[in-house]
Amino acid sequence: MELSPETINSLLNQGIELAYKVIPSLIYALLFYIVGKFLINKFIKGFTRILERRDANPSLNTFLVGLVKALMYVSLFIGIATILGVPMSSFLAILGAAGLAIGLALQGSLSNFAGGVLILLFKPFKVGDVITGQGHTGTVSKIDILYTHLYTFDNKEVVIPNGNLANSDVVNITAQPTRRVDINVGVSYDTDLKKAREVIFDILKKDDRVHADPEPVVWLNAFGDSSLDLVVRAWADKENVWPVYFETMEKIKEAFDRHEIEIPFPQRVVYQKNNG
Repeated sequence: MELSPETINSLLNQGIELAYKVIPSLIYALLFYIVGKFLINKFIKGFTRILERRDANPSLNTFLVGLVKALMYVSLFIGIATILGVPMSSFLAILGAAGLAIGLALQGSLSNFAGGVLILLFKPFKVGDVITGQGHTGTVSKIDILYTHLYTFDNKEVVIPNGNLANSDVVNITAQPTRRVDINVGVSYDTDLKKAREVIFDILKKDDRVHADPEPVVWLNAFGDSSLDLVVRAWADKENVWPVYFETMEKIKEAFDRHEIEIPFPQRVVYQKNNG
């Protein structure tokens, strides 16, 4: 089909008119992108240096930098779309629908994500702490934005979702520099309690790892079925708790043997009634 000269001139005029409208917008959008990207990179570098000086958790730093960078780039592309004449209402509606769909598909992961943010911000525990959470006890080896990694005392790795940790009780065993050592020991009912207490106190006083303040205590705790139950409480630095516990137990046994203080085993006294 042949086009008439008038049609060709009309199309050419429309093309030129469109070019006058589109080309400046494209140039402005390109300049806006170049300048915006330069400013974003400058800001992100400064923001990263500030976070590094704060001595924050590396995982939190990475997350915050990524989040700020993503938000700034979204703002940049919204600005470019505005320059190109894209209707913002439609653009935002599409963005909102996409966000809702992604949120529904990733409910569990978003819960872990939110939990990770809370843990990294408020720091109920940190890498190197020994914690008990979700039925597991171990040393925290890594805190990611979604999961916390523990190494148990028998060297198993446990990966716990941060959403569960953030919404349940967590015991930080090594949060304080000192901890109390609790030891329970039973002696026979005919034992001289004063002597037994003196023997235990002598063991504790000779151990440099046991703190003098708070002062160790040894008290009668209960009248057991087969023994008088003593409770021994002493304070030590957190790294010495278990050595003090196990070694003191052994020393108490050896000292009781030397002083002929009996540690009884379960027993029953049986009375026979003679009706004859």
